Amino acid sequence: MHRSTGSTRPAAPGGGRTAPPRRPDGRRTDNRRPDGRRTDGRHPHPDAAARRRERERLPRYWFAERLLLTLSGQRPVHWMLGHTLGAAYDQLAALAPQAPLRPAPPARTPVVRRCDEFSPRPGVIEAFARIASGDRLHALAFRLERGRDLRWRCSAVELAGARA
Repeated sequence: MHRSTGSTRPAAPGGGRTAPPRRPDGRRTDNRRPDGRRTDGRHPHPDAAARRRERERLPRYWFAERLLLTLSGQRPVHWMLGHTLGAAYDQLAALAPQAPLRPAPPARTPVVRRCDEFSPRPGVIEAFARIASGDRLHALAFRLERGRDLRWRCSAVELAGARA
């Protein structure tokens, strides 16, 4: 059985790896060292799963994903209880029964396309996300506040076009 070595280069006949392309002077043409790191200072482009994991570490994306799951009817409102403050939970409880982000057939499951933030002061993030569902695009805005326990909590939620 052949084990993957993590290389993106095709295997050579006989199971070995092919040599990297080289210039006439013997230097590599792909700007990489033998250990796989680039020599031009740029980082290799991570795969989709790695980008998703990196996004999940940002509070704005973490909350955007969870708010999307709640507002699309995929998770119950009480799932957000420990992650929201009073007013935001009330806003979610009013919006969720309508499931405003639930896809209408044959639309696909909604996804967070992009989420940006503005920090008016330390410990506060005002975030805005673009939610795609099929060919429709929705706007989701929310405010995060960092508590004394250093955990982020959602303190306000607004969805463009939705009425609570």
